[in-house]
Amino acid sequence: MERRLAAILTADVVGYSRLIRADEEGTIAALRALRANLIDPKIAEHRGRIVKLMGDGMLAEFASVVDAVHAAIEAQRSITEHNAGLPEKKRIEFRVGINLGDVVIDGDDIQGDGINVAARLEGMAEPGGICVSGMVYEGVRDRIDAPFEDMGEHEVKNIDRPVRMWRWVAGAAPGSATSLALSTPLALPDKPSIAVLPFDNMSGDVEQEYFADGISEDIITSLSKLSGLLVIARNSSFAYKGKATNLQKVSSELGVRYVLEGSVRKSGERVRISAQLIDRETGGHLWAERFDRDLTDIFAVQDEVTQEIVSAMAVKLTGDEKIRLPQSTTDNLDAYDYFLRGREQFWLFSKEGIAQAGIMLRQAIKLDPNFAPSYTFLSHARIQDYVNHWHAENDHPLEEAFELASTAVELDESYPKAHSSLGNAYLWQRRHDPAIGEYEKALALDPNFALAYMETGRVYHYAGRSSEAVDLIKRAMRLDPHYPDIYLHSLAQAYFHLGQYEEAVELLKRRLIRKPDTDISRVLLAASYGHLGRVEDAQDMWADALRVNPLYSLEHRRQVLPYKDPMDFDRIVDGLEMAGLPE
Repeated sequence: MERRLAAILTADVVGYSRLIRADEEGTIAALRALRANLIDPKIAEHRGRIVKLMGDGMLAEFASVVDAVHAAIEAQRSITEHNAGLPEKKRIEFRVGINLGDVVIDGDDIQGDGINVAARLEGMAEPGGICVSGMVYEGVRDRIDAPFEDMGEHEVKNIDRPVRMWRWVAGAAPGSATSLALSTPLALPDKPSIAVLPFDNMSGDVEQEYFADGISEDIITSLSKLSGLLVIARNSSFAYKGKATNLQKVSSELGVRYVLEGSVRKSGERVRISAQLIDRETGGHLWAERFDRDLTDIFAVQDEVTQEIVSAMAVKLTGDEKIRLPQSTTDNLDAYDYFLRGREQFWLFSKEGIAQAGIMLRQAIKLDPNFAPSYTFLSHARIQDYVNHWHAENDHPLEEAFELASTAVELDESYPKAHSSLGNAYLWQRRHDPAIGEYEKALALDPNFALAYMETGRVYHYAGRSSEAVDLIKRAMRLDPHYPDIYLHSLAQAYFHLGQYEEAVELLKRRLIRKPDTDISRVLLAASYGHLGRVEDAQDMWADALRVNPLYSLEHRRQVLPYKDPMDFDRIVDGLEMAGLPE
């Protein structure tokens, strides 16, 4: 089987079905002319080869990523100039994806995962835009004077590893590169602020990575309890894991004055933790220390690090905070080890990760039935099983999630995440008032709990209080600047139900860039277009949603989404019906 490394370019026409419905013969003729006069010549000029045409799509290969990107940019610019003289309904726009990968030669055709990645990148591109993989960007960043925007890492359907993506910014100044989520530096708050970066694993064993991550996360959890401090969420801090970072740049991107970095070395029954606190304004160390202890002292070390940081930043603690600052502990180190492994798997938010988290967390509970965090994260995992239908017919994940969360609260009422897990279980049982009560308790115990702010906003939305949801979700975004893409959908839901459809559209389009395989955001976007009278856009987006998920069912969503007033869901249906949908 012959293989070769190739730069792979895929492209397709935006809204092709709509164009064909409006004018079949004219669209086909115009597409042929564009290919013959603008696209094919650019590919040939840059030594590319058209492998095949697929209706409105195209697959091409190049020996060089520089050639592929040059050809794509020049073709897109030419098409934009061509479209400028045409009515909007007559314009043909392309999306382009480019990847560098190993391909299998099959006669004149090529096969392989590299092509699948290029196709997924294409799906993330905007009309008239280009998305490239991280490998392509690294190959052209110093060789092409064109602006690209960092879109971060994304899980890609049927690909077992995250893919780093960059977007060509057609209207930006050449030579610029920005971050999609953090296009402008965040202002410092009016109180001390900190980001805890994931500690380096110095154990010489990759398998111990979860342990170093766990130490970092536990320190974040402790610091988050302090009302006099702004603490960046784990999700955003861990966005820098494994990357060479300029700490002043990190502090600017996250909008904090202080950054804590460190390392963990675990060897047998001993552990060494080194940590240093960096001041953004001076670039110097505000505090640094090294701890060499027995593994049995791990919780004491974490509490000591937290106390040292609080003292160095001169944060004033209330009486309650002094009591709550020490974290939940267990005397069973094996139980703690299984908990760390399970929590690490949980954060993957994948079917396999949730399944592994369940195994690890159940073992942790077996080893220590009194350790509340294990019950808490297992409850959240069971909710994931319920919402995503990752469970067997004879299984009852929602009922178990409620029991687990209730147990966690009984074991440790001061553990904020226990209350959030119980609030989450209440929500999916459609018990909105007790859900809000539990989330309020969680936020009182942890005023920096980004996920709880987002989830509280979600409860308010489903309870018919969307205006309050907006402020809560925005608060979550400030605490988690690299927020997960679902935050965009949740905020869009709130705006949609407030009748602010334009705002919902912009948020949903941003989510489609970050998560190209979402069906729910496509349906909500179609409904938003319907309310705005953009009938053709709504019809295209609905068709696109069914392409992504042919089994999508409005009735199923009606049954699952926990609206207090079922009429609220009808606003989505109304928007679709305004566009003549579903057909």
